[in-house]
Amino acid sequence: MPDMTLQEFQSLIEKLYGARDRERGTAKTFMWFIEEVGELATALAGDDQENKVEEFGDVLAWLCTLANINGVDLTESIQKYQGDHLGYK
Repeated sequence: MPDMTLQEFQSLIEKLYGARDRERGTAKTFMWFIEEVGELATALAGDDQENKVEEFGDVLAWLCTLANINGVDLTESIQKYQGDHLGYK
């Protein structure tokens, strides 16, 4: 599978699940997101690397869903973390 940008991934999530996600709404989608964060927390406490990879992917997908149904471009939202103004090298 070729590498994908964050914008491409967010667009893919929109294409695959957008209509259903908007129908579900923000509140219910946020609950799904929190459930996935909980599963990630459990995975991080263990030694199963494949499970960690899977759960990080699930959390990112649900974050994209929340962003999509709320009109947020995640690529735009990370702009503040780019550049030398942060003081990190």
